[in-house]
Amino acid sequence: MTTPNSSAGVLERLFKLSENKTTFRTEVLAGLTTFLTMCYIIIVNPMILSETGMDHGAVFVATCLAAAIGCLVMGLVANYPIALAPGMGLNAYFTYSVCIGMHVPWQTALAAVFVSGLIFIAISMFKIREAIVNAIPMSLKFAIGGGIGLFLALVALKNSGIIVANKATLIGLGDIKQPTVLLTLLGFFLIVIMHHFKVRGAIIISILVITALSTLMGFNEFKGVVGTIPSIAPTFLQMDFVGLFEASLVGVIFVFFLVDLFDSTGTLVGVSHRAGLLKDGKLPRLKKALFADSTAIVAGAALGTSSTTPFIESSAGVAAGGRTGLTAVVVAVLFIACLFLAPLAQSVPGFATAPALLFVGVLMIQGITNIDWNDITEAVPAFLTIVFMPFTYSIADGIAMGFISYALVKLFTGKAATVPYMVWIIAVLWVIKFVAFGG
Repeated sequence: MTTPNSSAGVLERLFKLSENKTTFRTEVLAGLTTFLTMCYIIIVNPMILSETGMDHGAVFVATCLAAAIGCLVMGLVANYPIALAPGMGLNAYFTYSVCIGMHVPWQTALAAVFVSGLIFIAISMFKIREAIVNAIPMSLKFAIGGGIGLFLALVALKNSGIIVANKATLIGLGDIKQPTVLLTLLGFFLIVIMHHFKVRGAIIISILVITALSTLMGFNEFKGVVGTIPSIAPTFLQMDFVGLFEASLVGVIFVFFLVDLFDSTGTLVGVSHRAGLLKDGKLPRLKKALFADSTAIVAGAALGTSSTTPFIESSAGVAAGGRTGLTAVVVAVLFIACLFLAPLAQSVPGFATAPALLFVGVLMIQGITNIDWNDITEAVPAFLTIVFMPFTYSIADGIAMGFISYALVKLFTGKAATVPYMVWIIAVLWVIKFVAFGG
């Protein structure tokens, strides 16, 4: 029979609580805090991916399981208080750029995610991943995050009806008096106000409040809170690898790889720095953390969801005292418990999740303040990266224009020698892609 003392001993050996100056209670509270800040993904992700034709219930289950697997591996193998789940931005790219924009079947898009995960596993065994990240100019790294933020904002504004198509100006302001538009704006400002006052779970609270109000007003059908777990069969192992033989999809795999590369590495270092886990500026057990990330991507694609990545919301749990993998394990358990909440997820209307997308856009664009706007050779490529993403409705095109323009501007201003070789390689690959296959 397991005694409390023996249980404590197991936790101590697994997570080194004393060494990291934390306790079981602190880690559990930190896990709960992280979960509350990021659990909106179980509602938002199925809603976005279902626009590709994927089964909403199956994606809901895949989202919960992929997040749980990623958190468990991160917690048990790497022992870091960092939670993972299908990433915002990557799910939007999957749906709106690849499946809808390029008319790629979602089965093929899942195969592209799966392959990008395998590439991650391969390069995580060595120092290739770190070399790539270090070689990319900081201005482009920040610009990619900012561009994705604007892309998410455009998706949110379009889906909520705040902006609509306009023959004269391409886009224009929608009917601002529509109740659903007003509810979207209300949800957004609820998040802003709660975030300002550091209310835990501001995004999920806003989603639930707007869902409740829209149901009471008759704009939405409430399907309940708890129910049976949906079947995952419609998306489980439905990847179509045959479709990947089209050369144009190499660029798709590359974008999944590149965006997650910056996102995951930046989040790992940023959250770890805040937790005081860096040693001499480096992250111990980095390979294990990267392995957790890579494994989650592969598992998520097999289950039926877009790329899984570390969540910056993990910093909320770190602020609450989380220092070990036990925090991530608690998040994993909570995601598994959410499997019974499928009716609630299916009850949420699109205009209730739009505020979440818009607010995440706010958070992602903040990094552009770190760009050296006084250096025109850095500012122009960064600007083109940022604006091309929303204006072409493609994260890939924004990244492409950023790398190509960076190489060209530096070349023609006499600064070619300062351009990392990796930038030249990536820029040339994008040029070949555009010449051979068009936009």
